[in-house]
Order: sequence, then structure tokens, then C-alpha cells
Amino acid sequence: MAGTESDVTVGQLLLAEYQSLKDEQKARIGFRDNLLYVTLAVVAAVIAAAAQAKQTSMLLALPPVCVVLGWTYLVNDEKISAIGRYVRGELGPGLARLAGTEAVFGWETFHRGDARRVSRKVVQLVVDLLAFCVVPLSALIVYWAGDETSTGLVLLSLLEALAVAGLAAYVVLYALPFGSAAGDAAGNSAG
Repeated sequence: MAGTESDVTVGQLLLAEYQSLKDEQKARIGFRDNLLYVTLAVVAAVIAAAAQAKQTSMLLALPPVCVVLGWTYLVNDEKISAIGRYVRGELGPGLARLAGTEAVFGWETFHRGDARRVSRKVVQLVVDLLAFCVVPLSALIVYWAGDETSTGLVLLSLLEALAVAGLAAYVVLYALPFGSAAGDAAGNSAG
């Protein structure tokens, strides 16, 4: 049945793939951005509970929660950037060749030329580090400075500090160098 109107063209398949990828990217952006709000809510709840109970040991709940949420944020951010790289580097050029034109999906590259892009990425890096790393490290410092420490919890808190430091390293590694393919995951990747 070659040549009938029901045949699917390569161009149609590429456009369908593009739409599917953009839908996934949009969903991931929403999920990623909501992780910051969830982190803020959890931090506020734990701090309020610790203050009300007057037990600084309750602050030890923040590092594992922030590491899990931060890692989930980072993984989603990387996938958002990977989709953008794939559209710019593979899908767009392939469709452009089929269409006999120089480029398609102009927005995918145009918005990356914004003069403030690097400054936005620096600010996003600071926000990510504050939300997912500085807050839990501050909670650990408050616990360590308190009077209610125990050997077991201090050892646990040291492991938590290592986990937070590891996350911080990955957040910075994904963000640097700003503007490169490896650094596209530093937040606001698709925008």
C-alpha cells in the first residue's frame, strides 16, 4: 500500500517525536519547579516542629529530605536539558534536512542567546545550593552547636553532611561551565 494517503512520512514521525519530547519537557519543568516549593514547605515544617518541641535533633530530618529532593530536582533538570540538546542537535537538523531548509524550531536556539542567560544560571545555582545544601548544612550546625547531641546522632549527622556535600558538588558540576552542553542543567534549562 505504498503511496497511499495513510502512509506516515518521516517528517510526520519527527514532528510527533518533537511534540512528545516537548510534552515530557514541560511536565518535567513543572515537576522540577514544584520540588523547590516542596523543599521550602518541608524545611518550614521541620523547623517549626523542632522549635515547638525544643529538640534540635529533629533538624537531622532536613539533610536526607533535602538530598533526596535536591537529587530528584537535579535529575529532572538534566533530563530537561538533554531533551533540549537532542532537539537542537539531532531532531531539528534531521527535520530541516527533510524540509530542505536551514533550520527548524528556531526558539530552541534563539532563547539561548539572551545576554542575561549566564547571570540567570548563576542566580539559579545560588538558589539551588541554598535550598538543597545550605539549609540542611545550617540545620546540622545548629544541631552540633546544641546541648542535646549524642554520639550516635553526631555520627549520623556527619554522614548526612557528607551526603549534602556530595549533592552540592553535583549541583555545581551540572552548572559549570555556564552555557555549555554539560552546564545546561543549571536551572531554567528549557527557558
